[in-house]
Amino acid sequence: MKRILSVGAFVATTALLVAGPASAQSVTTTKIGVLEVQRVVAESAVGKESLARVQKVQGQKQEDLAKRQNELRDLEKKIQDQSKSLSEEALDKLQKDYQAKALEFKRSQDDAQRELEELQRKELGELEKKVMPVIDAVAREHGYQLVFNKFQSGLLFADTTTDLTDAVITKFNSQIAAAPKADAKPPAKPAPAAPPKKN
Repeated sequence: MKRILSVGAFVATTALLVAGPASAQSVTTTKIGVLEVQRVVAESAVGKESLARVQKVQGQKQEDLAKRQNELRDLEKKIQDQSKSLSEEALDKLQKDYQAKALEFKRSQDDAQRELEELQRKELGELEKKVMPVIDAVAREHGYQLVFNKFQSGLLFADTTTDLTDAVITKFNSQIAAAPKADAKPPAKPAPAAPPKKN
């Protein structure tokens, strides 16, 4: 989404440079709006579903990592408690087990982080595909030629009247609510009326 909006900024700047100085009579006003993308993600129905999927996977990963971390702590405690009573060979084996588990834990952490980042990219990509036509429609309805991502475009000030976030969320949610569900069954056709009985 940031990429798309930054292209818009580039196009607008290029257009102004190409046009050059113009007379007051030929100058047209460009209506510029802003959008809080994070609010669209957090408050729209589709955004909430996306976040819920990411959070579910995140919770599963955290649970697995916590289990592995507890196993490491238990093994570390066992080494400390039995270091004086175990033979050198047995102690060496425990320490190697600990090192192997610690390395496996670190790899699991890295893998979990990569998987979550990939899932977030995928979810945001799908959300962007769905919301961009809505942003386009809302901007056209309100007469905006340019819409910027409010907090990722270097913006320092924007009047609240230029903020399209609420309008986009409302339209986005209403379109999703009105869309037929993929798993919804079509309404059953009424049975044909029985022909009248002949006397």
